[in-house]
Amino acid sequence: MFETSVLEISKGALQKNLSFLKKIIKKDTIFSSVIKGNAYGHGIEKFVPIAEECGINHFSVFSADEAYRVKKMSNNGPRIMIMGMIDYHELKWAIENEIEFYVFEKSRLEAAINFAKAVNKKARIHIEVETGMNRTGFNQAQLKEIFPLLKYNSENLVLEGLCTHYAGAESIANFLRIKNQIKIFNKMHKILLKEGLVPKLRHTACSAAAITYPQTQMDLVRVGILQYGYWPSRETLINYLSEQENKVDPLERIIKWKSQVMSTKNVNMGEFIGYGTTYLAQREMKIATVPIGYSHGFSRSLSNTGRVLVNGHRVGVIGMVNMNLMTIDITDCPDVNIGDEVVMIGEQGGQTISVSSFSELSDQLNYELLTRLPQHIPRVTVA
Repeated sequence: MFETSVLEISKGALQKNLSFLKKIIKKDTIFSSVIKGNAYGHGIEKFVPIAEECGINHFSVFSADEAYRVKKMSNNGPRIMIMGMIDYHELKWAIENEIEFYVFEKSRLEAAINFAKAVNKKARIHIEVETGMNRTGFNQAQLKEIFPLLKYNSENLVLEGLCTHYAGAESIANFLRIKNQIKIFNKMHKILLKEGLVPKLRHTACSAAAITYPQTQMDLVRVGILQYGYWPSRETLINYLSEQENKVDPLERIIKWKSQVMSTKNVNMGEFIGYGTTYLAQREMKIATVPIGYSHGFSRSLSNTGRVLVNGHRVGVIGMVNMNLMTIDITDCPDVNIGDEVVMIGEQGGQTISVSSFSELSDQLNYELLTRLPQHIPRVTVA
């Protein structure tokens, strides 16, 4: 395997996280595993098979290309739901393969009906309604406009669901906004029922909403970041732990990102290290280079602030992070040699580098940092 780093994906950690999540989600609520953004950087091709082995049979993706990758990798014929982009020329494939998809534009609904007629199969649709996010979805007036299409083409459609998305359920600052969204969604659902249009499922909850607003769990929950072992925000974690006797984080990170030492050398006091003059050696130092840089997803903003693990020591990234390598300070752990493991995310020797601490240093969200991990980095499954 010719690469400078590897991402390990732990099936055991995923199983532990899913066991925890299933305890806090209502018994009859469908668990949909959200794997948009290349399974939050973990890799769709590696994640889907182990998720199925752990009992997952429903996946939510953003786009048709992701749905295709899931279908290609799945072994158990799971339900697949596209929450975002599906071009008109992709609708035919989706309908033929019973892929479910959101409808939030009248033109998409019309196209879906036409393709369904052409292939003689029903389009499995989820109507997304606008409740205050102001991104995608039918408002009340627009919803009423599509009633004739839904009624007169019922033989070509399966109304799988009615859905919406909350505008920041991970923050208490959005409490009133979320509460209002819940109210509007329930109103829209009643409007549909009065017209004789009965969606099989109602779903609104993402990870944060499922934890913080249990009433939003409804018939299905779309769980993303939590299943990978991360909380939507520190606030969400604190809110959960405040109600528990055991104040220990119940989640386990399923990803480990590791590389190795490429070179070591000594640097004299008073010399600059790396590009420019951002780091001056204040003492006699020993440094190591690691073949990971910003082209691999290790942000340049972590220059002189980032941390990695080597031989059980937490050491600093010094100098500028380059495109393909970074320099670390091993002065206080001189037993480091070429080929020794370097951990950017994960555990080593009782020490841990989490994506959370990592992202705080680089001013990135957990989500952003994970999904920026390039697809070319090999992913391997571990127990």
